[in-house]
Amino acid sequence: MTDELDTSRAAIIAVHPDLAATTFRPLPGGWHSRAVAVDDRLVFKFPQGEEAERALRREASILASVRPHVTTRVPNLRLHEGEPLFSEHAIIPGEHLETAQYEALPDSAQQQLADTLARFYAELHSLDRDVMAAAGARPVEHWLDADAIAAGALPLLPEALHGFAEKTIAGWRALSPDPYGETYGFFDGHGWNMAFDHAAGRLNGIYDFADSGFGPLHQEFIYSNFISPDLTARIVDGYEHLTGRMLDRARIHLLTGVHRLWELAALADAPEHHATMIASVAAWAARQ
Repeated sequence: MTDELDTSRAAIIAVHPDLAATTFRPLPGGWHSRAVAVDDRLVFKFPQGEEAERALRREASILASVRPHVTTRVPNLRLHEGEPLFSEHAIIPGEHLETAQYEALPDSAQQQLADTLARFYAELHSLDRDVMAAAGARPVEHWLDADAIAAGALPLLPEALHGFAEKTIAGWRALSPDPYGETYGFFDGHGWNMAFDHAAGRLNGIYDFADSGFGPLHQEFIYSNFISPDLTARIVDGYEHLTGRMLDRARIHLLTGVHRLWELAALADAPEHHATMIASVAAWAARQ
């Protein structure tokens, strides 16, 4: 880790000599990049491999197309070409938002957060598809079909969760296409991608657009269930008011369960992730 940090520091100082005397801190690793915070003001991301480089370029292009059209603050990603390729953006101040923290907020702050997210989604979904495709947006990752989810997830789940899983998989098998089709969206709106000011009780911004793309509209609204179904319900109400699109809450509920089972099935060959994924399934099953 020290060697990697030294390499990153040298690359950053080469383009920012003024940062030589500041503090460099490695951030928790992502799937495809390593990240360094500098002076707790800037973040530099270093992609690992050609696929990660393509993803970083795509994210920068997408953000350039999104940023002028959304009210919520998103990163202003600047690419530094060369060897190595890396990106730079100012840190959006704030912390993650998790369930207990949301539940501790006063009702007014919960509603303000929901209103902010509803507007964010409405603004994203109004973006021109051709423009976003030209910016590099692609279809979001396709979920496994019902049989593949059953084959991958059921053998890993405790018996107590089989009834929930089988009912959810049956619903997935019978689900018709989204009545609103596909849209460009964020598709990652959980609290780990939020910069939330806990002292002020407000959302300062949203980041990590690597998983954004074209997907079924209702799927956009499942990720806030990682924070709270109450938040999701408020977002849906606000979104309907802003857009006039009436959403199917039962569909969102089903898709939430499918998503958690799909994640487990997709990681069936990665036992180091099983406990976390099973706990995620169990948490949602407990909401039934």
